[in-house]
Amino acid sequence: MKLKNLSIFEFNDFAYNHPLGSYHQTSSYALCASEQGYDYDILGFVDDSGKIHAASLILSKKLGMFSRYGYAPKGFLIDYYNPRLLSDFTKALKKYYYKRNFAFIKVNPEISVGTIDFKRKEVIHNKNLSIENTLADLHFRKLKDNRHFETKVPRFNAVQVLKNTNLKTVSKHTRNKINRSIRNGMTLVKGSREDIEILYKFIKNKKNYPINHYYNYYNAFSKKNEIDVFLVQIDFEECLINLRKKYDEELTKNAAIVNKVMANPSSANLRRKLVSDTSLNMYSENIAYATRCLAQNKTAYIAGAITIKYKNRVNILISGYDQDFKKFCPNYFLHYKLIEYYKNDFDFMDLNGITGDFSNVNPYKGLNEFKMGFNPLAFEYIGEFDFIINEGLYKNMDQSGQLAREFKRKEKSTNN
Repeated sequence: MKLKNLSIFEFNDFAYNHPLGSYHQTSSYALCASEQGYDYDILGFVDDSGKIHAASLILSKKLGMFSRYGYAPKGFLIDYYNPRLLSDFTKALKKYYYKRNFAFIKVNPEISVGTIDFKRKEVIHNKNLSIENTLADLHFRKLKDNRHFETKVPRFNAVQVLKNTNLKTVSKHTRNKINRSIRNGMTLVKGSREDIEILYKFIKNKKNYPINHYYNYYNAFSKKNEIDVFLVQIDFEECLINLRKKYDEELTKNAAIVNKVMANPSSANLRRKLVSDTSLNMYSENIAYATRCLAQNKTAYIAGAITIKYKNRVNILISGYDQDFKKFCPNYFLHYKLIEYYKNDFDFMDLNGITGDFSNVNPYKGLNEFKMGFNPLAFEYIGEFDFIINEGLYKNMDQSGQLAREFKRKEKSTNN
């Protein structure tokens, strides 16, 4: 077999039908990456009859004065349980890219090596973990198994089974937050490219990307209707009506609890009084805030997201909300309404990254708990590897700190 430059049609057709196919391995993603400064190849490994046995989009970028590196986003599209095919394919890649002065190709295959049990705070591994040994034998260098967001794509992911999700299947805490957000007068609005400017206000500090980063995604994936933009709009008049109604209901409930406390000041009754007082205070603060927003004609958009659709899965590329409206629970509303929007046409929604850190000091603890409140499936993927093309170049880049500078990732923690 031999390497061949594939046409866009050949590659997209192979990728769509491959079990490891994702939007990262598409011509649309190649187009998007090219706007971000990458060159790219679309390569297939074909036999004498022209049948494709493996393929990959490989992005590339200059690193240093004369050298380059490659990146196969979400890994090669190949049978990782076929060691002969994998060996032949990687040997061909090494020969092809060595001549072009490449040091390595970074890969992060979307291969699940375990499922996460959050109740027991552990990962239950499966047989796919053995693929690490296969890759090591072929000179893939396994990078550190970081538990946060230090790699190019998250190593731990939450995936929602859409058709199985409703208000009864989410956690009680999440259900209460969703119901509260609905009462606060929010609606989900389908947007357009122009609305990215509004959304950007909610996401610009999350990953430090310029707004053109998201325009590039839209330009690339909109050609096949594979991307959507959503905003969450709040009607402050309706919000005030609902909040005042809930305040009056809680006030009546609070008065009854006061009478019970006076008749029987038990610890249980005192706890009920404390919970009711807290609810009254929350409703009062929300009413005051919504009143000010209505009087000031403040922006009606408070959250949003960009999603990418591929095969039977929807991927949340990025989402965010106005921190001033955190008490209105817009992020809970946004995610639940996205699930409702897509559940009739798609099977899964990738909620994007979580962490494998189950400690109480995890800076992303709030993010984990928020996403796990929807009761998704949660996976640990095999991680990130560097396939060494030129050992000398790679060693020099590593020792000089070039690799650390190029792939240093910063992402802010999120409390939901």
